[in-house]
Amino acid sequence: MISQETNDKMTLVGHDKPAGKLLRRYWHPIGTALELEKEPIQRVRILGEDLTLYRSKSGEYGLVAERCPHRMVSLEYGIPDERGIRCPYHGWLFDRKGACLEMPFDDRVNPEAMYKARIKIKAYPVEALNGLLFAYLGPEPAPLLPRWDVLVQDGYDSVIQIHELPCNWLQCMDNAADPVHFEYLHAELGNYHLAREGKPPKMVRTNHLKIEFDVFKYGIMKRRLLEGESEDCDDWTTGHPLLFPNILAVGGVDWPTLQFRVPVDDTHTRQFAFRTKRRAVGAAPRPQEVIHSNLFNEKGKIVPDNVPAQDMVAWVMQGPISDRTQEHLSASDKGVLLYHKMLLEEIEKAEHGEDTLGTVRDGTENEPMIRLHREKVALHAFQSQYKSVVDREAETTGT
Repeated sequence: MISQETNDKMTLVGHDKPAGKLLRRYWHPIGTALELEKEPIQRVRILGEDLTLYRSKSGEYGLVAERCPHRMVSLEYGIPDERGIRCPYHGWLFDRKGACLEMPFDDRVNPEAMYKARIKIKAYPVEALNGLLFAYLGPEPAPLLPRWDVLVQDGYDSVIQIHELPCNWLQCMDNAADPVHFEYLHAELGNYHLAREGKPPKMVRTNHLKIEFDVFKYGIMKRRLLEGESEDCDDWTTGHPLLFPNILAVGGVDWPTLQFRVPVDDTHTRQFAFRTKRRAVGAAPRPQEVIHSNLFNEKGKIVPDNVPAQDMVAWVMQGPISDRTQEHLSASDKGVLLYHKMLLEEIEKAEHGEDTLGTVRDGTENEPMIRLHREKVALHAFQSQYKSVVDREAETTGT
């Protein structure tokens, strides 16, 4: 068990909260280039802030305050301009840094007053990388946007799958530090629901013999040894990374995936799953897709008939914010305990204005990419589910 104070410290994401201050020191996906091409202005919420994401006529991306400071009209209904976004009410124009460039009426009747020079709205930098739009909401100077290999390597087709989750972000990440749940949440629960639908099982439940967690430059490497595996298997010798603070890297080298668990606010999380598949030799690239997946059925329940949905059952069913003051952690939770320790340590560093774990400032480290070590052939003991998920491009194993 932990205290309510510690639970709040790790979970709450407001700009004045410890975890919120930490999370603002990292780049987070906030939208997709494909969707902003279709709808160039969108209202977004991240880390408890309501903001406006836009694509200017010149193709630049911006993330600014939700409302125009003139008469507090929502910029969601704004007009894209070559230099930024224009308020639809009286035409005030703001650039991607939040500076007011034009006040059409004031500029005509009293151009000497230069009132616009005193007007500035909140603005955050945005960068595009392989179809994802990332935002940085923290103190300057901003770190480099990490060029994870999954996002930039050649020869892969990609799908961006987005889920809206009515729960706190830390529930998703605690699950990422808990490999043992695979035995029951995925194998037993998954097969149980398939049996109820008259379908054959997809998972072979295999017991964990050992689990281990190694801290490295960007987070934690998760390793497991299952019954039937030898100690030279890559599940045990390599594993796969949890990238601090809120990314899970899963899948083998032919279908690597990054799952970004982005806090919308204290009780909502948006997962961007960047799923890739190695392209066959000589095959033409496939256009990138963006899929918004509905998590709940018509009865308001999650149907746990695949691995991602089973994980989301565990996250959501803990409630909006899991009450960790009532938890009784055990030997299977050593990864969760390590992750919490790391989180609290990095919160303290953020409070003191220090760079936190995984901060990228060296361009040579980031170019051409940051390569992640991962299993080449993972989870072979769960072979039936492993194969079926590989064949479905919108899903992946790997918790």
